[in-house]
Amino acid sequence: MNSDNYLTPDWDVPITIHAAMSLRKNGVSVGDYSSLNLATHVDDDIERVLINRQRIKINLNLPSEPIWLNQSHSSQVIQADKISSLSFADASFTSKTGIVCSVLTADCLPLLICSKNGDNIAAIHAGWRGLLAGIITNTIKAMQTKQLSVWLGAAIGSCCFEVGKDIRALFIAKHSQFSMAFTQISSKKYLADIYQLARIELNFNGVNKIYGGDLCTVCDEQRFFSYRRNQQTGRMATLIWKQ
Repeated sequence: MNSDNYLTPDWDVPITIHAAMSLRKNGVSVGDYSSLNLATHVDDDIERVLINRQRIKINLNLPSEPIWLNQSHSSQVIQADKISSLSFADASFTSKTGIVCSVLTADCLPLLICSKNGDNIAAIHAGWRGLLAGIITNTIKAMQTKQLSVWLGAAIGSCCFEVGKDIRALFIAKHSQFSMAFTQISSKKYLADIYQLARIELNFNGVNKIYGGDLCTVCDEQRFFSYRRNQQTGRMATLIWKQ
């Protein structure tokens, strides 16, 4: 289900699970960050960012302040209910009610994970570096649970994600099956499908209930921030919590 303000995952999870991905509309940031920028690290006016964060907290009726991460394209995963300050990580998970796991993106892939019974949830920030480093596998291992459903939020589409043959080689060195996610367009360039890369990694971990993964942040300027398109830009938030 999509609205003018948020994307809401259409996936098979218990009714106690709530999730959303913000769009770029209906905030107070201006210029390159217009308008619902939720990131404090992109040189936007901090006061405007804090207003935007308060706005999504109210509009989504969040039970607490989201767990904001200091993301660095790593494979680091943290337990969201056990941190007290901004932590360097690219994924968080929890089994606690009222804890909001969140990630910020503007082309990288946000993933939300929920166990079948709704006891365990997670949010992942996965660019190609994080995918290569194993951020998805590390998160699933940290959750220590089986029978997972995963939603793939909006990210750069295979129509726009041009990479060099060096990046393709790195993935294929990890597993030959990743070759399916690359389409050659010249002697040195490929189009990479970040959604397919994630699906392959999820399949390796026994996850088959995968939803979403059909949008492009670069192509849809009205709804999404895109670093590849604009360089100086804001970030969307993808959030999950239990109530």
